[in-house]
Amino acid sequence: MTNAPHPYDALMNITARPPTVFVKGDGAYLWDDSGKRYLDFMQGWAVNCLGHSPTIVADALAAQAKLLLTPSPAFFNGPSLKLANALVANSCFDQVFFTNSGAEANEGAIKLARKFGTLYKNGAHEIITFVGGFHGRTLATMSASGKKAFEPLFEPKVSGFPKAQLNDLDSVKRLISSKTVAVMLEPIQGEAGVWPATDQFLQELRALTQERGLLLIVDEIQTGMGRTGKLFHYEHAGIEPDIMTLGKGIGGGVPLAALLATEYASCFEHGDQGGTFNGNPLMCAAGLAVLEHVATPAFLKSAADAGLFLESELQKLSARHGLGEVRGRGLLLALDLKLPIGASIVAQAFSEGVLLNSPQPDALRFMPALNVSKEEIADMIECLDAILTKAGAARMVA
Repeated sequence: MTNAPHPYDALMNITARPPTVFVKGDGAYLWDDSGKRYLDFMQGWAVNCLGHSPTIVADALAAQAKLLLTPSPAFFNGPSLKLANALVANSCFDQVFFTNSGAEANEGAIKLARKFGTLYKNGAHEIITFVGGFHGRTLATMSASGKKAFEPLFEPKVSGFPKAQLNDLDSVKRLISSKTVAVMLEPIQGEAGVWPATDQFLQELRALTQERGLLLIVDEIQTGMGRTGKLFHYEHAGIEPDIMTLGKGIGGGVPLAALLATEYASCFEHGDQGGTFNGNPLMCAAGLAVLEHVATPAFLKSAADAGLFLESELQKLSARHGLGEVRGRGLLLALDLKLPIGASIVAQAFSEGVLLNSPQPDALRFMPALNVSKEEIADMIECLDAILTKAGAARMVA
């Protein structure tokens, strides 16, 4: 007689998870099945832009669920039309295709660029991406990513993604050939440890792509929807890309993402792109509620102010403990630990009821809700300060 399987075993073991089971969320906090409360500075990797279970999203879902879940993507529906028009009105883009995940949006961006190359650039198909970039986990988006850990996986990769160095325009120029159709990048490389493209680099890259007749694709899945203090990060540099992808925060916690393009770049023909659940009214109703809230000047200013406060507190913490720089913008920040102690700090913080993220062994990444309060930031800093104090004392003893 075999032992009964553990309930965790029914899920594929694709990542290391603590045995904790979360059952409730509200704003900046999560509760597990034992009743323990956690202050969340990950928020689903920048997904819950308004915190856990925000009322406006819950109400939008409940109201739409009573009306229409999905009529099939073969027909128009009201929420997708409203959300698409709102995105167009708030950006430099003309058309929107909704998807279920950021990786799917990036896959669509790759397809759109290659279609553009087929139609207008003699079959050019290569898309220059960047070392350290992360664009998703489909086969094409893993190939487009510059993540070292992906290199040996699922060979053969999709070809056509030469890698440049972030903030090095010459490295981009060297890769441009008759096969090149586009350049694709994250304005801030989140998974690599929160490494920003400078505004000057983005401006020079936009000028270069226009000069060479190439599309510029910005992956704003992590930086979009107010995360860096403006609705979209490209606004900081004062540029207008040809294609943008959104995900994570656009749904406020539900699976929603989007591919946006200018009229110039929108070249899909019937049958080129689709998806059973893409643009369904339930998810789009949630997205519309999020956008209408986040896009207001007052909200964006409050998020930017919270980002400045968090950055200042992290800089003070770094100075106290002899750590490195604070990188990023708005409420997407990283603290350079100088040592590979990120995983240990994350584990200690978890035991203390604070959720942190270490995308690289020597860095912590902070992605709180955009409406995080100064008090919640102060509580996180206090917890982290205590952990770093213990770590410093332990090193001195050793």
